[in-house]
Amino acid sequence: MILSLYGAWQKNCGGAFPPKFKAPRQVWVSNMDTVEEEKLGLIDLHPEVFAERPRVDIIHENVRWQQLYRHVSYANTKMRYEVRGGGKKPRQQKGSGRSRHGSIRSPIWRGGGIVHGPRSPTPYFYMLGFNTRLNGLRSTLSAKLAQDDLHIVDSLDIPTDDPSYLEKLVEERGWGPAVLFVDDNDIMPLNITAASDSHGHYNLMPVYGLNVYSMLKHHTLVLTLAAVERLEERLLFHLNRNDAASAGQKYKLDSV
Repeated sequence: MILSLYGAWQKNCGGAFPPKFKAPRQVWVSNMDTVEEEKLGLIDLHPEVFAERPRVDIIHENVRWQQLYRHVSYANTKMRYEVRGGGKKPRQQKGSGRSRHGSIRSPIWRGGGIVHGPRSPTPYFYMLGFNTRLNGLRSTLSAKLAQDDLHIVDSLDIPTDDPSYLEKLVEERGWGPAVLFVDDNDIMPLNITAASDSHGHYNLMPVYGLNVYSMLKHHTLVLTLAAVERLEERLLFHLNRNDAASAGQKYKLDSV
């Protein structure tokens, strides 16, 4: 009975167990010194960084977190001591037959102060969990690669600072209207810095600032070889660090 069930499972599942280790993803490395794309060689991308199954829920948590931590509400209401007027007692305490009041700016009066209303500024910052941020980067990088929206170049050096050259290059390679160029250093090459300055949808970013929201906001993600190496080094370190369990605990300000 067990053998027959195993035979049926083997027939339906292709007769092979799932591989224990994922194969690396191979991506072409291209150039940027010419408008026409030239294949310079293949690079192996680590599967734990670029071949994970995308978790849409984790990506959503990262995007929501990045949208909220920069949001500050300036809604403000006045309390009774901030409303103009109301210094004089509206009527005498006794003898009028009406209710007792000490100020027309009391919260129970029309035009009076507001109790428990919003007070500005109100920040919405909170600290997202470490593992959620880490897995958000892995999921987004894997999704970009699976959709063919991630490209590797040898460097960001271009021969001219003319913006039309960069526009022709992006159009020739079908990178879409919004492109994010990522290098391992925050000091970018001079020509691509000047060429992208006049274009609102071509942005440069150092690898230490790479985040989920920026990757999703742009159609195409272009990484240099140095950026890929630094990205894999940092993400794999945090995935396999000895204190990974403690790093995933609740963020505490006094432990920084």
